[in-house]
Amino acid sequence: MLSAIAEGQTRIENYATSVDCRSTLDCLRQLGVEIEQDGNRVFVHGVGRTGLRAASGELDCGNSGTTIRLIAGILAGQDFDTVLTGDESLSRRPMRRIIDPLTKMGAVVESNDGKAPLIIRGNAHLQAIEYELPVASAQIKSCVLLAGLNADGETSVIEPVETRDHTERMLRWFGVDVTRSRNRLSIQGRPTLRPGQEKLCVPGDISASAFFMVAASCLPGSDVWMSNVGLNPTRSGIVETLQHLGAEIEILNSEEVNNEPVGRIRVTGSLRPQTTDVVRGDVIANIIDEIPILAILGTQIEGGLEIRDAAELRVKETDRIAAVVENLRRMDASVEEFDDGFRVGRSALKGARIDSFGDHRIAMAFAVAGLFAKEGETKIDGAECAGVSFPEFFDVLESVVIYE
Repeated sequence: MLSAIAEGQTRIENYATSVDCRSTLDCLRQLGVEIEQDGNRVFVHGVGRTGLRAASGELDCGNSGTTIRLIAGILAGQDFDTVLTGDESLSRRPMRRIIDPLTKMGAVVESNDGKAPLIIRGNAHLQAIEYELPVASAQIKSCVLLAGLNADGETSVIEPVETRDHTERMLRWFGVDVTRSRNRLSIQGRPTLRPGQEKLCVPGDISASAFFMVAASCLPGSDVWMSNVGLNPTRSGIVETLQHLGAEIEILNSEEVNNEPVGRIRVTGSLRPQTTDVVRGDVIANIIDEIPILAILGTQIEGGLEIRDAAELRVKETDRIAAVVENLRRMDASVEEFDDGFRVGRSALKGARIDSFGDHRIAMAFAVAGLFAKEGETKIDGAECAGVSFPEFFDVLESVVIYE
């Protein structure tokens, strides 16, 4: 998205093959951006901050909450109207949380009772605001900052806790001055964006790596290495959490590439006694996407695992708390559900028929659970939804699993 509103061409390496990322490219093309793709390499010919043009039809964001919320911020400052839609799951997710700040800035956003489809009636003269996030959300923060690019004056966002900061890092890579004072982020409106280097290399997704980290940790004799994994400190809380829960994980060859820290991760199949069995508080915002696979880990560690302060999981692609609890019970796990999380006891899992509920992280987490089952076969209905974020997941999993 930043490449699209920058001046000149941006070459992106290691671009994901996921459905979500394809949705983003499709939306940008409809907005008049020329994009060439060759496998994992993408060339984006930027049109400048005010160079987008009205799409001839609706922009379909598919299943991607990131796409719809971030592009809404960019479109709020354009001088045309846009309709943003999504699939059935995305159409159930709350959008009032971006509608409110965009409205304060001078855009008009019409919705279906606070949900998609959204009609963005852009305003090329947005007003800068200071906005305090009602919930810790990198998507809301990013939406406001991206709208601030086309606002008069300084736009600021105040976070309750620090959330993933990829947007701020990429804004800086494109030459935008982003300042932080404690939990307050600010940018000046109407900058010119230009690529910082010849190419932009995207790190491997640590959320995708988490499935293999848990699988390797719990299966004795495992030794898995993963290269070029993003180790952004606002995302890598999963590594520290797993280490506290007994996983043997090493970080090797750490370096910074395009403003993002990356490195090599080694995981061995040797769980130590954990130093905690309750995960809650500020760390939850950092590991929110990894909680389904942490639930699976909880069935394998002494004392089990309790997750709290994670009510945000109720409004993801599905109600992930309910989905995790139901599927664990199908596998004969001991689990208790709370409004804001669950408690999982150490359990001898049994193979079962699993419902993915159309949620990619549920499908992948329970594929790992199937590896831990002491008996029976695990079948996952709707497993193809893994393609939303990781189309190659099952092939990669099959490539590293050795059955004796």
